[in-house]
Amino acid sequence: MPRIRGASIGEHHELVWAELAGALRELLREHDYDSITMGHIGARAGLARNTLYNYARDRGALVAALTGRIALPAVAEVAAIGARTTDPAAHRLREIVGVVLAALTDPVLQLMFRPAVAETPKVPGGPFDAIVAQVENVVRDGIAGGEFRDVGDVPLTVELLSGVMRAGAERLGRDPSTAAATTRATADIILGSLT
Repeated sequence: MPRIRGASIGEHHELVWAELAGALRELLREHDYDSITMGHIGARAGLARNTLYNYARDRGALVAALTGRIALPAVAEVAAIGARTTDPAAHRLREIVGVVLAALTDPVLQLMFRPAVAETPKVPGGPFDAIVAQVENVVRDGIAGGEFRDVGDVPLTVELLSGVMRAGAERLGRDPSTAAATTRATADIILGSLT
């Protein structure tokens, strides 16, 4: 029987998920994603392969689960920013851009931008849908408050603006040293399109 790594089963599972995320991050720094197998991830995390399959049925499911878990702090921070409805919408949106781009510097989250990772499913109702909903609300607040022009279809506008975010995230993935300039330019382009 495998050894429990925490004081409870719940704590054990949280520790294993953290170890899996750390293992995948390390492997991504050393190898191309396509060469990483479930066996590599399990071995790096100190898990037997059969134990690893208790957490995910395959590599794509594992990446989807890790992405959701890793994104949760950013989702919570974006929700807190979105809830500050007395702050100007432009200020909140600029902060959200910073939080999301900072989160997307995680190598595991960057996987969703790689065309080769087609096996990673988009999870409806997942953490990034929650971020999109917050951004849509901030854009609506900005329109209602006269800060932003009436864009008509807010969901479509936010979906189009997510392309700017993706480009910023991809840039940070290639060159993390550009974080400040890339974040500023991304926010400037997004806000410029709304004002």
